[in-house]
Amino acid sequence: MNRPKKPWPTKAVMQQIYEQKLWGTDGSDFYSGEGSHEEQITKPYVEAVINFLKSHDKKLTVCDLGCGDFNIGKHFVDYTKHYFAIDIVDELIQRNKQLFKAENLEFHCLDISKDSLPKADCVILRQVLQHLSNSEIQDILKKLSDYKYIILTEHIPIGDFIPNKDKIASQGIRLKQHSGVDILAEPFNFEVKETVVLNEIILSEKDGRIVTTLFISL
Repeated sequence: MNRPKKPWPTKAVMQQIYEQKLWGTDGSDFYSGEGSHEEQITKPYVEAVINFLKSHDKKLTVCDLGCGDFNIGKHFVDYTKHYFAIDIVDELIQRNKQLFKAENLEFHCLDISKDSLPKADCVILRQVLQHLSNSEIQDILKKLSDYKYIILTEHIPIGDFIPNKDKIASQGIRLKQHSGVDILAEPFNFEVKETVVLNEIILSEKDGRIVTTLFISL
């Protein structure tokens, strides 16, 4: 009797994605995909997050979970008191440390579903949960209530869909299952004080939409 193979650990999955350039390439060693480089997607998102950061009298400390190649996060550092940029791939973090330097910027290699996370006012999770299993998402959400502000971006279908269909950690997302991550829905039922949509990019009926929501914790 052949037993089903266990899924790879998430760290190995993410390393393979970068090594085999499964999210594409721009010629560099590390490329976090079109969602981090296509100006149609990135420009309005960056503007929305900067406007949020600038709306506070005092600069916020930010924790960027799943910072990737840092093509996005690099725009936010100047608007923060301190910026923690975190990813699960060691080589990627070492590369980022060489390319991006600022007194208020720190890079850390962590598994955000398992490891302790830095204290901060605001956490950014940009198109990260969509690649993970429901179990990993649940583990991450348990930590997010420690942050006052959560800026979450998810790639979801247009119109009605069944949220949070489970999957293993992979390069793909739930869109092919006509699903997407909704942390307020079953099985997560994440409780928040307030929600505000900061940005929404409509791609197409087939390709869905990318929605960035600000959650304010209880």
